[in-house]
Amino acid sequence: MVATLEVPGVEIGVGRQRVGPQHGPQTLMLTTPADIAIIGGAAGGGKTWSLLYEPIRHVRNPRFGAVIFRRTYPEISLEGGMWDEAQELYIPLGAQYNESRSEVTFPSGAQVTFAHMQHDKDKLKYYGSQIPLLAYDQLETFLASQFWFMLSRNRSTCGVRPYIRASCNPDPDSFVAKLVEWWIDPDTGFAIPERGGRIRWFTRRGDDELDWDDDPKALVERNLSGKILSLTFIPADVYDNRVLLAKDPEYLGKLMNMPLVERERLLRGNWKVRPSAGKLINRAWIPIVEAIPAGGEAVRFWDFAATKKQLAGDDPSFTAGVRMRRVGGQYYVDDVVVGQWSPPEVDRIFRATSLNDVRHLAQLGTRYAVAWEVEPGSASIRESHRLISLLVGIPAGGRPAQGDKVMRGRAMASQAEVGNILTLRAPWTEGWLNHLHAQPDIKHNDLWDATVGAFNRLAGLGPSGKATTMRR
Repeated sequence: MVATLEVPGVEIGVGRQRVGPQHGPQTLMLTTPADIAIIGGAAGGGKTWSLLYEPIRHVRNPRFGAVIFRRTYPEISLEGGMWDEAQELYIPLGAQYNESRSEVTFPSGAQVTFAHMQHDKDKLKYYGSQIPLLAYDQLETFLASQFWFMLSRNRSTCGVRPYIRASCNPDPDSFVAKLVEWWIDPDTGFAIPERGGRIRWFTRRGDDELDWDDDPKALVERNLSGKILSLTFIPADVYDNRVLLAKDPEYLGKLMNMPLVERERLLRGNWKVRPSAGKLINRAWIPIVEAIPAGGEAVRFWDFAATKKQLAGDDPSFTAGVRMRRVGGQYYVDDVVVGQWSPPEVDRIFRATSLNDVRHLAQLGTRYAVAWEVEPGSASIRESHRLISLLVGIPAGGRPAQGDKVMRGRAMASQAEVGNILTLRAPWTEGWLNHLHAQPDIKHNDLWDATVGAFNRLAGLGPSGKATTMRR
């Protein structure tokens, strides 16, 4: 922890240290009087730290309580995540931790609770609650219905005016994009610097209609029965976080090496960029080779369809199996099978392809495994066990499905952009390249999912495309 700035009512004492926000967005976030303040628009801007610091100003109030939300529980408990970072701030202040309840209690009795709302219905657990401070880390991952419902729970009888604080990353399709659009240039998608931190007032006229004004009195006159709230958006990016760049100077390089869409969003803070043909993976990034070196290791990853094509106008999903080999630091796609088959045909092709793979790769001295996605639910788990029984003697198993196609494939796309994903020249090559290039705008994503699954398995990544080491 570092002492960085003297802001009355914001800095705290930890032993002999003074701990407070960095100059810039963190200071704006912790001093704005807005009812709702949203910080972010890029990764690494110190957004989460600002949310964790916010309750500290009220911890001498025994009746104060705050709830800090992430969309799912694992996002709270990941190694080095929000729960761990909170301990660095709160324990020196005498806080006691209840890990089973994800709850922190300060000596006065003030509490901070860490919670999640994975499903829309989870909001109903807070019916009747009074929460003076609501905070959301990565607000764009939440549903609009969750946000607006919880606004009614933002009440206070402890003497602290109820308010909301949130962080976000750019997502042009989230409800947050609509909330902050006045602060964003409609042509470039980047935040307008001179508007950062400016407060505006709004009221809701319907589920999706907001009436905005720079003058709260004018807004009151137009909406005599509406609840008037103030909101501000504070842009922040990694360049604002000097502490992070000093501690982890390689972090900036990691952002620069992300795929195009993710780099535009998380490094540059672009609210308008969307994945489109050639932007998830551009086929020009992937060299075609005539042969692949021997050795290494290989995975055949399957994406299974549920039904067979029956009629001329019918268009069910495909079953796809992509075999990828890792040799050194490069990944080679060396075989693809795809078709709209019936379940018995899928079983036959699945087993025959796996046995052929074993025979072929044994001659090359290549280690081999078979994998597929497992959807939540007991039926899918039973089906995974059945598939394993078809491959006696072959390393095989399912992996839980997680995340959307962009998030699952971001690590692979990054490697493709620097030339580390290659493909063998074969009859299937052109169709496979066109499929990847067209994502995410085409109906089917079977080959994409199978390819990403193979890469993530070989790269040692979780199903979401990133390491997911849990806090011990």
